[in-house]
Amino acid sequence: MFSIFKKLGPGLLFAGAAIGVSHIVQSTRAGADFGLGLLWALLLVHIFKYPFFQFGAKYAAATGESLIHGYYKLGKGVLITYFILNIATIFTIQTAVTIVTAGIANTLFGDISFLSYGNSKVLSIETWTVIILSICLFILFVGKYKALDKIIKVIILILTASTLIAVYFAYDNFNETLNFSQILPKTPIEIAFLVAFMGWMPAPLDVSVWQSIWSVEKRKEKESFTPKVALLDFNIGYFGAMFLGIGFICLGYFVMYDSKEPFSTQATLFASQLIDVYTSSLGQWSYVIIGIAVLTTMFSTTLTTLDASPRAMATSIEVLTQKKHKNGYLFWILTLTIGTLIIFFAFASEMGVLIKIATILSFITTPFYAYINYRLICSEHTPPEWRPKIALRILSWAGIVFLIGFSAWYLSIL
Repeated sequence: MFSIFKKLGPGLLFAGAAIGVSHIVQSTRAGADFGLGLLWALLLVHIFKYPFFQFGAKYAAATGESLIHGYYKLGKGVLITYFILNIATIFTIQTAVTIVTAGIANTLFGDISFLSYGNSKVLSIETWTVIILSICLFILFVGKYKALDKIIKVIILILTASTLIAVYFAYDNFNETLNFSQILPKTPIEIAFLVAFMGWMPAPLDVSVWQSIWSVEKRKEKESFTPKVALLDFNIGYFGAMFLGIGFICLGYFVMYDSKEPFSTQATLFASQLIDVYTSSLGQWSYVIIGIAVLTTMFSTTLTTLDASPRAMATSIEVLTQKKHKNGYLFWILTLTIGTLIIFFAFASEMGVLIKIATILSFITTPFYAYINYRLICSEHTPPEWRPKIALRILSWAGIVFLIGFSAWYLSIL
């Protein structure tokens, strides 16, 4: 088991990127507002998105190159479209996940406004944002992919253990009969929440590109990362993310269902309230466990996102120009970090609008990623033995129809 765990990597990085705001905020809210009534939605979206995420891992395993190279082979326009969509969202998404992580750190470790050296305009959460980005940059600059691979394994183990412990004790304190009745939201607000919940579970489909890039990097590090191990690695990460999503729904149900507490719609304040509610319900002893679960969840997302987006942008430029750029990754990671700080400091009051724009783009582009991933894995660019069988092809087309309908439904309620 230990030797197998050492071989894993990209799948756990996928889990680290996926388990974030969607789990802490959306899954917990689902449990708090609907009990276990939206389990059907979580399971359904994981089934329909599965082929398209798997195709990223499978294509990298079969060809030794990322999906970005495959998109270029489908046509230069496909890769240009990906590049434009990616650059339209990376700054806002990185800002969103970083500020949530900073808010959690501020709640757990306290106000550090004193580090602003008397500048009252610089708030504690802003200082935490700079610190967290600096820690991530240090890890990625000094250790590169190898350090990221090792650190994320530790984070995922801590995250999984702390979440399971929290679920166990929350259930132990739950005095009602479990209700597994499934619910179909009816009001516009409930429908809007359902669409957001399903849209970000387990992650936006462009994360399949990240998975393929990490798989290529892992192959450079370890020759033992065979195609068979690559698919096992992906399945562990994918279904692990789904399992923890169920865990956070259960936490919301056991601790917050029918709660009179008015929860903030802002992710940072919600996370702070979440920790406080668990502590008051389960006891002060749970503060550390809940705090570790929430902080590791968001830190893993911040770290993996800061690594993956620059890799994707740098690789896209190299493939489009057909030139090797020695410092491409360095350029994009610094650009993303600086852009994140500018957006945060200059447009913090407009974060809700910015996140909504990024969310809409992620939602409506989901069918695009689903289709091109399917088209690529079925094309001549993929070895015949790695092309999907009939059952997976049927599931893929069902998923494409589902995602198109899902996106249209989302646009209709905006």
